Amino acid sequence: MIVIAGCIIVLGAVLGGFTWAGGHVAALIHPSEVLTIGGASLGALIMMSSKKVLIDLCRGLVATVKGSPYTRQLYADLFGLAYEIHRKARKDGLLAIEAHVNDPHNSDLFKKYPRILKNHHITQFLSDGFGPMIDGSADAARTAELIETEIKVMEQEHHAAVGVLQRTADALPGFGIVAAVLGIVITMGAIDGPVEEIGHKVGAALVGTFLGILASYGFLGPLAARMELLGETESAFFRTAASLILGCGGECAPKVAVEQARRGVGSEFRPERAQLEKIIAACDAA
Repeated sequence: MIVIAGCIIVLGAVLGGFTWAGGHVAALIHPSEVLTIGGASLGALIMMSSKKVLIDLCRGLVATVKGSPYTRQLYADLFGLAYEIHRKARKDGLLAIEAHVNDPHNSDLFKKYPRILKNHHITQFLSDGFGPMIDGSADAARTAELIETEIKVMEQEHHAAVGVLQRTADALPGFGIVAAVLGIVITMGAIDGPVEEIGHKVGAALVGTFLGILASYGFLGPLAARMELLGETESAFFRTAASLILGCGGECAPKVAVEQARRGVGSEFRPERAQLEKIIAACDAA
């Protein structure tokens, strides 16, 4: 989807409108302007980022192309797994699920849900969440504080990467002006030349301003907004997982705990009640 949107921006807003008005695409191709703007923005991005932020930014940009892994199907798997874990803990005690959450890759419960199992981030979150309750080092209230702290750190790290990208987007129009000024300086050096040559150099300078604004509001700005949206989607998923973990340590029945967590999911990803009933029935029949 993100690739299609980029093509629409280039073909519709730029090439379509420009060529329709009688312009030539070749007039927009000036490698020196791209090098000036791209080099300055990349240098600024690196300067304001740590190694961790740069890694998170690269991962976030890849995710904007691939899309969020936290789909409706993944939510359904999470509810099914959480129900089975809760049911087993309620029947045999919390110690009965210790082997499953500590070593999910060798767990019969986790193996039923490969989409959950192949996501290391989710399995680690579940292991860390259930751990304090299983070993008795924290009650449900203290576990809730620990999980909330972990989610806040996750959100802060994501916002750091988004913030760097957004600040770079905000700086791009300025770098475009820098490229334009350099182009005008070059033009002034050839002011006594032919009119055609002066016009070409002035046009190249203006392209710098054009590219800076387009890259800011047409690409990097929307990418930052997209990354922010994906981060909110991820955070919502882990808050649902946290609700299911805490439900396991509470007094409510497994079915009630899963239903309570389901109602906290946004409408885009929330399984229907009938679908949840099918998930529970399949778990009970296994």
